[in-house]
Amino acid sequence: MSDFFQNGQIVTLHDLAGRPTEEFEAELLGFSRSRPLGLVLPSLYSELEGPALGRIVEELAQVEYLNEIVIGLDAADADQFKHARDFFSRLPQPHHVLWNDGPRLRALADELEARGLAPTQQGKGRNVWFCFGYVLACDRAEALALHDCDITTYDRRLLARLIYPVANPSFSFAFCKGYYSRISEQELKGRVARLLVAPLLRALRKVFGPHDFVEYIDSFRYPLAGECSLRTYVLKDLYLPDDWGLEIGLLAEIRRMHSSRRICQVDIADLYDHKHQQMGAVDARAGLSKMSADICKAVFRKMAIEGEVFSKGVFRSLKAAYLREALDLIERYQSDAITNGLNLDRDAEEQAVELFASNLLSAGQDFLAHPMESPYVPSWRRVRSAIPDFLQRLEVAVEEDNQE
Repeated sequence: MSDFFQNGQIVTLHDLAGRPTEEFEAELLGFSRSRPLGLVLPSLYSELEGPALGRIVEELAQVEYLNEIVIGLDAADADQFKHARDFFSRLPQPHHVLWNDGPRLRALADELEARGLAPTQQGKGRNVWFCFGYVLACDRAEALALHDCDITTYDRRLLARLIYPVANPSFSFAFCKGYYSRISEQELKGRVARLLVAPLLRALRKVFGPHDFVEYIDSFRYPLAGECSLRTYVLKDLYLPDDWGLEIGLLAEIRRMHSSRRICQVDIADLYDHKHQQMGAVDARAGLSKMSADICKAVFRKMAIEGEVFSKGVFRSLKAAYLREALDLIERYQSDAITNGLNLDRDAEEQAVELFASNLLSAGQDFLAHPMESPYVPSWRRVRSAIPDFLQRLEVAVEEDNQE
């Protein structure tokens, strides 16, 4: 059973009494009649062949309150797109697959790139951005959930709890972040959240003193969770990173647009597991190594926006403070693991911290070396201003792909 404490700047919605999923779903069905509800699923084609997505589709097929499901499909050729349409045809809800590598959407993406309005990197951020654009174009959902397609422990209770805070008309929340513990195979997981983000926030306090953005991010129990929900009108003005800084960047954007009273987090699962990234120590452009560097730069950019000044000396101090904080946290995690009968490889944990410390410093150096770098994808409001009919053409292109 979860605790009931309300710590930090945002509201926490706990799972205190194990309320039945059916009760949530009955309420959500009622809400959906006046506030249509949607779901975005960013997916690689390879996930159709993995162990998780089949189960997710089976669970979603039992959900009656969703008015629409939007699937963003990456890394798929024509035959794979046809297979994906067949794969998702089991869904009884209205649903559409965005074939991001198909000729129609590729042509639209090329048009945006020619105007400097497109994501610069392939990946989840780009996928999610185009899905958000399609949702805005169709205008069929007033509240929206987003979750990954590699959750091996998925059940529909996760979705019900995730979307409930923004679906309930008696609440005023514009954004909700899901959280959960990360335990799998009798081990503590979530290394980037535990061993990078948490000690980095503590190190930033040491170097810069109390900072509102740091306290805000630290209010989230799992800031790197890929699961969130939000009111659809929020999508118009989001400037999102298109790299691994997506989750941190989204939280920063929500804070820019809304007061903390309109932001919450919700406990969505007792057991959660998904595909694990490799450390990527050999290749800094892949795995958790690339992820850690992108996350660091996302944090640095946001603090610079709020007036903090970074230098080589600051980054050296930050690395030293981070290293000490991370090693102290490992001691806590080990005690927690032992108390709960879980395994924790102390050597592997410290190796991860050493890699993250190195990436923190290199991310800082890259941040200083490229002051004009702009990793944010333009908002859909800007795209609509530059190309007034773009969203309508995006909607038509997706419809034609799905009808062929």
